[in-house]
Amino acid sequence: MSCSERGSIAAVVVSHESGSTLDTCLTRLRAAAEVSEIRVVDNASQDDTLEIVQRHALADARVRFIANPDNPGFAVGCNQGAADSRAPWLAFVNPDLMVEADTLSRLRSHAEELGGNALLGVDLVDEAGLRDAAARRRDPEFAAMLFSPGAAARLGVAVDDSQVLQAVDAVSGALMLMPRELFANLRGFDEGYRLHAEDLDLCRRARQAGARVAVANELRVMHVRGVSSRARPLFVEWHKHRGLWRYFRKFEAGQRHALTRVAVWGVIWLHFGAVSLTRWFGRR
Repeated sequence: MSCSERGSIAAVVVSHESGSTLDTCLTRLRAAAEVSEIRVVDNASQDDTLEIVQRHALADARVRFIANPDNPGFAVGCNQGAADSRAPWLAFVNPDLMVEADTLSRLRSHAEELGGNALLGVDLVDEAGLRDAAARRRDPEFAAMLFSPGAAARLGVAVDDSQVLQAVDAVSGALMLMPRELFANLRGFDEGYRLHAEDLDLCRRARQAGARVAVANELRVMHVRGVSSRARPLFVEWHKHRGLWRYFRKFEAGQRHALTRVAVWGVIWLHFGAVSLTRWFGRR
């Protein structure tokens, strides 16, 4: 393997009804430095996703399309895309994320500075330039959630721009970069999650394995949030809360009293009910 191949990056994009941003996302990935493979894994989109990807694949041999007949979830799609590529570095990129030409190569350089055993994210901003709190997160605090039901969703960590690389418990799954070796050692994403919390899970397991998890504060990337979830907000909320319950069972339930486990379950689903009612009345 040549020096350039050792530094090459496979970009994995999992899409679902993301046609409104996917074309621009792929155009930017094709222009990104050191990206040797682009894998688009689509979860049963009914929009113009297939046409968009076919056009890019005809123009660029690095682009390959994997079509799922149903929607098995984000984690499954990420694992499929990783398995279908071979570059030594993996970047998981949301279809509504707009990387700059040097974003991924600079992020990989930061990971190499940390010895390579790292899982890194970037500073995410919306179309207005406002920073996304989800870029820097702490692990969910389920004990706090018993007293404040929304606490599990308030995980943001304050930005420290004095640090080029800011250590955090978790970065956003909108853009994650790591060496393939680390991803393989972790056995990829936990496919028991459908939507949400799988990035928290992966980051926690990476830290447990001794990897560094951090955000590159100097790399700012626009994230057009929620493109694929706007049409089905209750579906998204259901799986968000289901993901939190899976995360709790996996990492904390065994250390908690049975009554605490029941209380956490109740608070999670009461919060889901409250959010669902708010959304339902809002739509009416």
